[in-house]
Amino acid sequence: METKNAVTLLAALAQDTRLAIYRLLVQQGPEGLAVGQIGGRLAVANATLSFHLKELSHAGLIQARQEGRFIYYSANYEQMNGLLGFLTENCCRGEACMPASNISPCDGACS
Repeated sequence: METKNAVTLLAALAQDTRLAIYRLLVQQGPEGLAVGQIGGRLAVANATLSFHLKELSHAGLIQARQEGRFIYYSANYEQMNGLLGFLTENCCRGEACMPASNISPCDGACS
């Protein structure tokens, strides 16, 4: 990943509503949520939600799919994994890093 792309991704997440949307979609897994469900869960007005979904989509952090009348959004895990790799590629002075513990971030709650 190039620095310019990383900055674009980080800028897209550097806003409260967009970060909340992204975190919600990560929790939902690959199936994602319909636009109305996202707005309802986060109490975001439709026009505001549309703007933020567009920003996240343009950055490549989320992807949309249409099913009938509904548009579903889901997190683009590959893009986020690329960003995390970019941010940590030079950690530990190039040595292999040892995790602080063997407990996953989900603490066993993730499927």
